[in-house]
Parts: sequence; structure tokens; C-alpha cells
Amino acid sequence: MDINWQEVAFQFLGGLGIFLFAIKYMGDGLQKVAGDRLRSILDRFTTNPFMGVLVGIIVTVLIQSSSGTTVITVGLVSAGFMKLRQAIGVIMGANIGTTVTAFIIGLDVGAYALPIMAVGAFMIFFVQKLSVKHIGEIIFGFGGLFLGLELMSTGMQPLRTLDSFSDLTISMSNHPMLGVVAGTVFTLIVQSSSATVGILQGLYAENLIDLRAALPVLFGDNIGTTITAILAALGASVAARRAAATHVLFNIVGAVIFMILLVPFTAYVEWITSTLGIDKKMQIAFAHGSFNVVNTAIQFPFIGAWAYFVTKLIPGEDVTIEFKPKHLDPHFIHQSPSVAIGQAKEEIIRMGSFAVQGLEETFEYLKSSKKNHAETAYQIEDAINNLDRKITDYLVEISAVNISSVESVRHVMLMDTVRDIERVGDHFENIIELIDFREVNRVKLSEDAMEELSEMFALTIETVQKAVDCLDTNDWELARTVAKQEELIDKMERKCRKSHIIRLNEGACSAQAGIVFVDIVSNLERIGDHAVNIAEAVLGKRA
Repeated sequence: MDINWQEVAFQFLGGLGIFLFAIKYMGDGLQKVAGDRLRSILDRFTTNPFMGVLVGIIVTVLIQSSSGTTVITVGLVSAGFMKLRQAIGVIMGANIGTTVTAFIIGLDVGAYALPIMAVGAFMIFFVQKLSVKHIGEIIFGFGGLFLGLELMSTGMQPLRTLDSFSDLTISMSNHPMLGVVAGTVFTLIVQSSSATVGILQGLYAENLIDLRAALPVLFGDNIGTTITAILAALGASVAARRAAATHVLFNIVGAVIFMILLVPFTAYVEWITSTLGIDKKMQIAFAHGSFNVVNTAIQFPFIGAWAYFVTKLIPGEDVTIEFKPKHLDPHFIHQSPSVAIGQAKEEIIRMGSFAVQGLEETFEYLKSSKKNHAETAYQIEDAINNLDRKITDYLVEISAVNISSVESVRHVMLMDTVRDIERVGDHFENIIELIDFREVNRVKLSEDAMEELSEMFALTIETVQKAVDCLDTNDWELARTVAKQEELIDKMERKCRKSHIIRLNEGACSAQAGIVFVDIVSNLERIGDHAVNIAEAVLGKRA
């Protein structure tokens, strides 16, 4: 019989598109229901590699994406939230968690896909409550997942009559490495092991591929899914690249182990099928689950060895931005509130150092337009926001205990200072967004404008640094210097505005360039105000 190749291609590609959209939509809905707690869960509960495995499983089940979990993990390692050993555990757990999707597909409720989607759509469009809408997204995505699979399965059915396709599957049975390569390449292209495992389940259910050919493809799928971690680690910290490398090596070693044990593993899958009486889709799901659980069990004792190996494989200083506070010991709050206030001050000085570093990175981005400076500055701003929350909570706890009037003054001063430093972070973030606007819209600032911005930027950075130093040393003279420099920043802002109007009148500056210039100047002036607030707090404390 003749095969309508257009119909095969349209049904398969359309089904694949619906599947990928549905699984992302379902994952997004699950993340919205979970809120911002996912990063907090990963940060808080990965105290050791075993807990990392459990958390990796849970988070991957929640977001239906091992790639998503791995990307979050790489980001946390890059940010200093998580050590490499913890990250390896999470990555192992993510590999187990992703097998849940295969079991869901194995339920084979394709006949009910459309009514399931209808229920989800009704909840999204006709219910006002946001939490119900998010649940509707999950249900809609769940139904779409099966609709996509049904379309792909229908599209692939005519291939069983094709001799060349039969020959290919026979070759894959006789040469298992072909299957590994096919699984790896296809997952690299699609960037979703859930999708490729789903396609494999469809092929196997339609008798288009036998078990001996299907299992190597399954192992290849697990290698291919590591591409997302690799992409996430490009340009990231050394620690993040090491985490991504561990993911790749872990899955490759697992595939090698199971290729060596292919004959007994095939016999095991056949035995579990006959014992439990499961259908072919669920058979692949059990194989996928067994592969990842056993692979994790085999390699778990070697987490320390993996960490050592990738450290040697990817040398370099592990420079990360430490998001976590270093000095906020809760035991001091009740035992010695005075010491606790001193600890809070040390953390605020550290937070102030981040503010200076963020300004320097922003200045470099303005001069060079290199994105890595913007990304580092954004990470620093995240660190400042995190420290702001932690320090404020710590100071609030201190206020609940009895402190002397002198310590009460220090306490209020520190609360105000935290707010000022956090606002400095907000302002340099605003400047980064303005530079992004300049880059996207190809806005060119004149040489005079760039020179003025450079001068004002340098003075602002110096002023903020001196404000942090005077807080650290309690130097009254340095605080007065900060106040004088802030006056210079104000004068510079007025001068820049006048210069801008002259350039605009002479046609040396475009309207868009003028907007960027004036807004950057305005943000720098506001940063100067926050620097002088810190200095005045020190002066007020000495008075």
C-alpha cells in the first residue's frame, strides 16, 4: 500500500508539537501552584546527597521536567546556594523523577484526551479564581499530552508496512549502539526526554520496534536530555559547569553499564511484563524507571568521587556569589542581643560590598555591552534582595527581646541602612534595563554623553564604597566626605541635564538616546542619596 507521507509527517510533527506544548503547559501550571517554593525547597532540604536525591525526585514530579530541575540546580550552584555534592544528588533524583511522565503515558487514556482538555479549558476561561485557573492549566496540559501521543501514534502506524523501516529496527536490534545514538540525537533535537520516551512507547505499542532495539534507544534518551544542563551552564560559573558535566557523565556511565547488562536487563523487563501483565507502553515505563533507579543506586556511593573527578576535569577557581548570610547566628538573639546586632551589622557591610560590586558590573556593562556583566549584576541584585529579607527578619527577631536604649538606636539605624542598600540594588538594576533598551534598539550615545556618564558613575561607585566603609569603621570624617561627594553628584546631575538639552538642540543626540542618558543620570543621583543616608545614619549615631 502507498504511504501518504504528507499525512504521516503532519500527524507526527503536529502531535509532537502538541505534546511538547502540553508538557510545558502542565509543568508551568504545576510551578504556579507550587509558587516560588521550588527554589526554596531545593535550597533548604538538600542538606546532604541523599536528601538531594529525594528533593530532585519531588521537584521533577512537580514540574514534570528533569531538564527544568537540572537548570534550577545549575543556577543554585552558580549562585552559591548549593554545593556540588548536593547538586549531584539532586541531578540523580531528577533522573528518577522524570520517569513518572512515562508511567502517566503508560496509563493510555488517549480516548479521554479531548474531554480532559475541555475540563481544563473550562476552568481556565470561566473560573475567576487564580488557583483554579492554574489547576485548569495542569488538566489541560495533561489532556494535551495524550492528544499529542495519539496523533503521533496514528501518524506512525503506516510505517509498519515499510520494509526499510523494518530493516532499520532489525539493524538496531542487531547493533544496539545504533539505538543509543538514535535516542541521543533525537533527544538533543527535541530537548525533552519525556517526548522521546513517549514516542518510543508509541513505536513499541504499534509493534514498530522490538524490545531489544527499544531499550538502547531508551538509554540514548537519557544521554540526550543532558543538553539542557549544558546550555544552562554555558557562560555560568565553574561550579555550574561542573554540575552540568556531572549530569552528562552520570547518564553516559549509566548507559554504558546497562549496555553491558543489556541481555539480563531485557530478560528482567520481559519477566516483569509477564508477572504484572502490563501493556507495552507501561513495559517501557517500567524499563525507564528501573534504569534510572538502579543507575542512581549504583552511582550514589561515588558522589564524592564524581565531585573530585569533575573538579579536576574542569579546573579553575570556583567563584560564586554567596547568596546565603554568613553572620546571622540565631543563638545570639536571646543569649546576647548586643552581639546579634553586631552580627547583623557585619552582614549589612557584606550586603553593601555586593552593592558596590553590582555598580561596578553595571558600569562595565555600560562601557563594553558584554552580557556577562549584566548577568553577574542581576545575580548580585538577587543576592542583595535575599540578604535584605534575611537581615530584616533577623533584626525583627532582635526587636522582640529586651535591648538597651543605646542598642535600640543602633538597631533602628541598621534597619534604615538595609533599606538604603537594597534600593541601591534596585537602581543599578534599572540602569541595566536602560542599557538593555539601548542595545535592543541600537541607541547610540554620543562620546560626550558617555564621558559624562563615566565620570558620574565613577564618583557614585566611590561614594557608595565610602558610605559602606564609614558604616564599617564608624568613621565620622569619612561620613562627612560622603555627604560632600553626594553634593558633587547632585551638581553633576544638573550639569548633565543641561549638557543633554544643548546636545538635543544641536542635533548631536537623538530623543531615545536622551531618554536613556537622563534616566541613567537620575538613577545614579538616587544612588548617591541612599549613600548619604547611610553616612547620615552613622553621623546620627555618633551625635
